[in-house]
Amino acid sequence: MSESKFESIYRENFPFWDKISDGDREYICQNSHCVTYPRGKNIHDGSECSGVILVRSGCLRLYIMSEEGKDITLYRLQKGDLCMLSASCVLEAVTFDVFVDAEEDSECCVVSGPAFGAVSKRNPDIRIFALETAVSRFSDVMWVMQQILFMSMDKRLAIFLLDESARIGSDTIGLTHGQIARYMGSAREVVSRMLKYFAGEGMVEASRGGVTILDKRRLRSLTL
Repeated sequence: MSESKFESIYRENFPFWDKISDGDREYICQNSHCVTYPRGKNIHDGSECSGVILVRSGCLRLYIMSEEGKDITLYRLQKGDLCMLSASCVLEAVTFDVFVDAEEDSECCVVSGPAFGAVSKRNPDIRIFALETAVSRFSDVMWVMQQILFMSMDKRLAIFLLDESARIGSDTIGLTHGQIARYMGSAREVVSRMLKYFAGEGMVEASRGGVTILDKRRLRSLTL
């Protein structure tokens, strides 16, 4: 991708873009590349500074993992979203390991972490943007922790199904029981049992390949 194309993309997505010098804009563009990650590809494993990732299409999943290999999804990134937690060299206060996988075939623009960090040191507007972007996502993280620690499984699953339906604009959710469990930080067997209960109550229709919401009103009542 040409530098002029990066210039156009970053002007649209970086609010600080017009506040930095021509030289710094050129430096960021020169240290950027576009890459298409296939579904299932691990993009960042916390061991190095992978850079600032801007999602152009597809979906990325950010998660943490225990020593036993159990993972908890923190949030997902869609088109137009920016991942700052993959650039640990920019956000030095982030000392925990975050993993990033491509949930779908995903096209991303990646700015070199060291390059972004070097420019941010000269530009307070970039540092503020980076911190605000990271902090804005911590509300998502705290919501996940609140659900895991304090909510019953039926309430958590109802919230997930309603949120996912709203996100995709459809009552039919094309996720397997295993995928739902992974997103929720639960076990597939637990999700399957709860979906079977929901189906028995007429709230959803569940199959191996997806879930269709039949009664949003009753499902929503579980979230109150």
